[in-house]
Amino acid sequence: MKSKVVAILETRTGPHLAELIARRGAIPMLAPALEEVPDVAPRTVQTLLQEWRAQPFKMVIFQTGVGTRALFQMTDSLGSTAEMLQLLEPAVVVVRGPKPVGELNARRVRIDIRAASPFTTETVLEAVAGIPLERSRVLVQRYGESNRRLCDALQARGAVVQEIATYRWALPADTGPLKDLLDALASSRVDAVVFTSAVQVQNLHAVAASMNRAGELADQLNGVIVASIGPVCSRALMQHGVKPSFEANPPKLGQLVASLEEALRVP
Repeated sequence: MKSKVVAILETRTGPHLAELIARRGAIPMLAPALEEVPDVAPRTVQTLLQEWRAQPFKMVIFQTGVGTRALFQMTDSLGSTAEMLQLLEPAVVVVRGPKPVGELNARRVRIDIRAASPFTTETVLEAVAGIPLERSRVLVQRYGESNRRLCDALQARGAVVQEIATYRWALPADTGPLKDLLDALASSRVDAVVFTSAVQVQNLHAVAASMNRAGELADQLNGVIVASIGPVCSRALMQHGVKPSFEANPPKLGQLVASLEEALRVP
């Protein structure tokens, strides 16, 4: 990886990923592609708890660590965390991946079902396939956008699904680094681009469109190493005409960096 320029679109753990890549001799180029904007209102959570008391949820699905943390931070501020924990006790608690686990463990919430790697909507549905849901209420902690595939599949099994939003995804306030990345791609000054979420793909494409460069973006990305964290991210890339060079398996940063080092070593 020595002297190779690697673009990183991750926001929250971008500096850590950049450090891992720099240790291997590469030159990280940080271009944060999304911002997580808090999107949970006190009244929304109060209403949720009120309805939960009257009509308990049979199942609660936690999809992300940041969303789980935001939900509990709101119940903390409302003085309602003890009630939330009490309401969770009889429910089947499901986690999509490892990130919500730490947040729930910190609150001493029992976890009943863990989706298997690579922690996709499909593996969540497989994990809960044996639980009868006809006319049962299911609460889904939303990530940055509604997971329609998950909700539609649960509803098809007869469940009454409710989502609770805790944050939403948006473009960063400063899109300058993304524009710099597009310039670097256009002038062949990038060796690899690392994608760690589907939204990064969508937002990079949106910025390219705003610069009238969307038509050339797929060809430029297909001319470099494109690293994907997992199948959801890979699907988004392919929908935009980009073929990932590899997909991390398991979908973790350590494996992503190891696979990137191997890919860049190939002449």
